[in-house]
Amino acid sequence: MPKILVIEDEAAIRRVLKKIISEENATYEVEEAEDGLVGMEMIKNNDYDLVLCDIKMPKMDGVEVLEKTQKIKPEIPMLMISGHGDLDTAVQTMRLGAFDYISKPPDLNRLLNAVRNALDKKSLVVENKKLKKKVSKNYEMVGDSDAISHIKGIIEKVAVTDARVLITGPNGTGKELVAHWLHEKSERSKSPMVEVNCAAIPSELIESELFGHVKGSFTGANKDRAGKFEAANGGTIFLDEIGDMSLSAQAKVLRALQENKISRVGSDRDIKVNVRVVAATNKNLKKEISEGNFREDLYHRLAVILIKVPALNDRREDIPLLINFFAEKIANEQGTAKKSFSDKAIKKLQEYDWTGNIRELRNVVERLIILGNTEVSEDDVKLFASK
Repeated sequence: MPKILVIEDEAAIRRVLKKIISEENATYEVEEAEDGLVGMEMIKNNDYDLVLCDIKMPKMDGVEVLEKTQKIKPEIPMLMISGHGDLDTAVQTMRLGAFDYISKPPDLNRLLNAVRNALDKKSLVVENKKLKKKVSKNYEMVGDSDAISHIKGIIEKVAVTDARVLITGPNGTGKELVAHWLHEKSERSKSPMVEVNCAAIPSELIESELFGHVKGSFTGANKDRAGKFEAANGGTIFLDEIGDMSLSAQAKVLRALQENKISRVGSDRDIKVNVRVVAATNKNLKKEISEGNFREDLYHRLAVILIKVPALNDRREDIPLLINFFAEKIANEQGTAKKSFSDKAIKKLQEYDWTGNIRELRNVVERLIILGNTEVSEDDVKLFASK
């Protein structure tokens, strides 16, 4: 049952709005507030699916109600009610995050369409949150070793801030999992996390990929294109394998961090961006700095918080948990019954030299599940997991 709040200081208009909305759908539960102060208290203490709010009111105006609601309950769509002289302000509220505005006296069709669309948006937000919880299981950090417990503790402290984070560690250790956990536990989780693999993009294209370009700036630039920094505005950009980024692109990233501005390739116009930067590398950046391949000033900008992800060989006590996790995950993906691993099989896998780290372990577990017996034995490991 959708719950709607009408905040309006003019009693007659308040009654009209309530009557129109209630008669549109008997399931709508409509409540009233006579000014912004009362309305704000009701928003704090209740869960509303939609708020209609007048702009000009005593005690607290609609703009302030909108701003405060955006901070504490940004998922609630706000329909602003504007008098004839408030249209400029109404448009401004859209920039501040209002869903729409309704002029006085309210047009019946316009009002009801706006209400229906706003409620649809709220239901989509709720559905996305549910999906996000499901998606987040793909980025679960498995393990209770001291090293992993330490990383989880850092994430809990750092995620709620906007501090930049540099994640280091060998390939296949799960650096991207750390980045996803940081994002999903942050206030930016409702905004996008954009991943960029700096090693996979040719050096001549990395600047266009990150910052976008304008039409005609280079051969093949047939139209204006936004870059990854703009796509991540309000959220997080994850620069994976940043040690492979060209020096010219590093200079632009440094400027973006210093000034919160970027400019597209071929343009001298600045674009303000609000992104949290999380970077990762398997390289020794201090060595890269000494060899002239990486900017020292950029390193210090990125490494406000440093998280080192250990190799699997350094956290062997987590291998039984990881085997169980992957066995269940693979069974769900393939729609088959989960296979168990004998104690001897697990012990044998703990003794292996995992040069490919967790990525290699997952591949081996999948191979054993496909080729091994109902209970994967030590002999199965010897036969199918040979290094």
